[in-house]
Amino acid sequence: MKNQRHEVILDLIKNQVCVTQDELQEKLNGMGFKVTQSTVSRDIKQLRIIKALDSAGNYRYMAPSPQSSISVKTHTGQQYTDMFRNSVVTAESAYNDIVVKCYAGMASTACVAIDHLFYDKIIGSLAGEDTVLLITKSPENALELTESLNNMLRKG
Repeated sequence: MKNQRHEVILDLIKNQVCVTQDELQEKLNGMGFKVTQSTVSRDIKQLRIIKALDSAGNYRYMAPSPQSSISVKTHTGQQYTDMFRNSVVTAESAYNDIVVKCYAGMASTACVAIDHLFYDKIIGSLAGEDTVLLITKSPENALELTESLNNMLRKG
């Protein structure tokens, strides 16, 4: 059932503009898959689906095509930097936490980019719809990382 659902999800995002997990959930439920938002979220992560700008200018869920042999794991640092800059509005620290505000629906994309670019600086991350929460080991680490994140935004 899970493999069939994954195939359907990939087909949906390939052929239709899907912007939110709620949209995917509604479409899957309408096709007979009884899924929760949590299930859709796990599926998105397992399939390594990201939100990106398509050729028509829409932010939507996208998966790499098999013939391109590109996966999230093979993105370059510059691609992750671009993903970050296209997703993030601000970053602000509080104690050992960092709150990253994103454009609507772009938090998961920003979180993937941050996780890959700064994996050694964070001990955990959590993405919502338009906010990413980063947890660091200390307030000093949070300040350093916040400065790095804001520098990336200014250089864009």
